[in-house]
Amino acid sequence: MNKSTFVIGFMLFAIFFGAGNLIFPPTLGLNSGPAFWSTLSGFVITGVGLPLLGIVASAFYQNGYKTALNRIHPWFSVLFLMAVYLTIGPFFAIPRTGATSYEMAILPFIGAPGAASLLAFTVVYYALTLWLSLNPSKMVERIGAILTPALLISILALIGKSMWWLFDNPPTLAEVNFGGQSAFLSGFIGGYQTMDVLASVAFSVIVINAIKAKMPVGQRDDKIVVKQTFVAGIIAAASLAVIYIGLAWVCNRLPVPQQTLADLAAKNQDVGSFLLTTAAYETFGSFGRILFGTIVTLACLTTSVGLVTAVGEFFYGLFPRISYRTYVVSLTLVSFILANQGLSTVISKSVPVLMVLYPIAMTILLLLLIDNFARPLPVLSHRLAAGLVTVVSILSVAGAGFTKQLPLQVYSLEWLPFALAGILIGCAGGLAGKPAADSEKA
Repeated sequence: MNKSTFVIGFMLFAIFFGAGNLIFPPTLGLNSGPAFWSTLSGFVITGVGLPLLGIVASAFYQNGYKTALNRIHPWFSVLFLMAVYLTIGPFFAIPRTGATSYEMAILPFIGAPGAASLLAFTVVYYALTLWLSLNPSKMVERIGAILTPALLISILALIGKSMWWLFDNPPTLAEVNFGGQSAFLSGFIGGYQTMDVLASVAFSVIVINAIKAKMPVGQRDDKIVVKQTFVAGIIAAASLAVIYIGLAWVCNRLPVPQQTLADLAAKNQDVGSFLLTTAAYETFGSFGRILFGTIVTLACLTTSVGLVTAVGEFFYGLFPRISYRTYVVSLTLVSFILANQGLSTVISKSVPVLMVLYPIAMTILLLLLIDNFARPLPVLSHRLAAGLVTVVSILSVAGAGFTKQLPLQVYSLEWLPFALAGILIGCAGGLAGKPAADSEKA
């Protein structure tokens, strides 16, 4: 293990750790009540473990997911990856980072939102994004060695002082109703809904390319790439787990009146951001607002840079006649325009697409894990599982009546039986299909 692996691991943590990841654990921590550790263990498995597996699985293939998905069909590989990159890139996640930073870091100081203030903030925000994204090799150092330490110091300062203040407090909620689910299952499903597995598809390219760039030309060993990808993923996953648990623990013990929680629900305000703002103010006073604004802005900025870089490199690999620089400028410009439409608009248009893509990504990850850690599946298994899940996911989001009666629909896992059925039918069909060639596997 070397210094560059640590830097890449911290970079991966920073680009995973966006504003949504910052807000969700506090809400889960509050709602878990006395079942805190059971709930958080489930959340860490799916909110941290699955994205880690998504990063590691891609390292077994020379061109990551693009090569892995060719077994299903080359057109499926291109179309699915294009949909993923565009959705979590300029059409959703990148604009969301700018709009979220504005609403959580700027609005508390100016009082009311306005088109002029949003425009001014996003000009600066996306100018920084563009500058950090133009050179992918320097991005590793800029994020992994500069922005990540600043982000970690800010978060750990908030968590550390809050835990000192709240150490003897009991959980805020004495009784919790998980709707018939166990605490563990509630956390497990909560982590699944973070949708970081989709992000792992995009970010895997950054990690693998960064690792290869640090190795001397002619001495690049595929096994070392896999090993260093795994180590970098472990560093990122461990950092995420510590931060998630710390934020959730603080908000589990934060004294919040029941009436305040009821008022937040009535106004449809985000509970997670309220809890963090309250914790920051109670522990650091007025400076807490500045600290919280810094955390949010850094978390969003690192994710924005990671996504612009990943999407730019992906499309440059597909269509190299257009320069990487042109892609980055175009992506940043589109994101800037959409961010100025407002956060609610960005989210409302994108959630249905994400709910189609996420089950497909989960199915692909399952197929790759079986291929690489058990035995290669027949090509028919890959095609049937991906095809069935794609159809079911589209029909489910479209609101087809029968999908509401499917097993596991209440957990948003109605696609899982179809994925397993596709795998088993493909195996039973006897069409073994040849394993991925040695030239494709790392």
